Amino acid sequence: MTTILNYLVVLAVAALLAGPALYGTARERRIDRQLHEAAAGRSEAKEGEAPRAQKSSSRSTVPSTAT
Repeated sequence: MTTILNYLVVLAVAALLAGPALYGTARERRIDRQLHEAAAGRSEAKEGEAPRAQKSSSRSTVPSTAT
């Protein structure tokens, strides 16, 4: 019984040490995939598509001179 408990403790410690590293690796791969897709979309837009219309919320504002 003690041997099984020792194995379980070793597995628990290994999971605690490897868990955050595996999570970080998965997160980095997801971010890399998103960056790659964004870059691919940007290069396709440069090749022949018309530029996208600018949203009104991203236009610069002109201060009002009326008083």
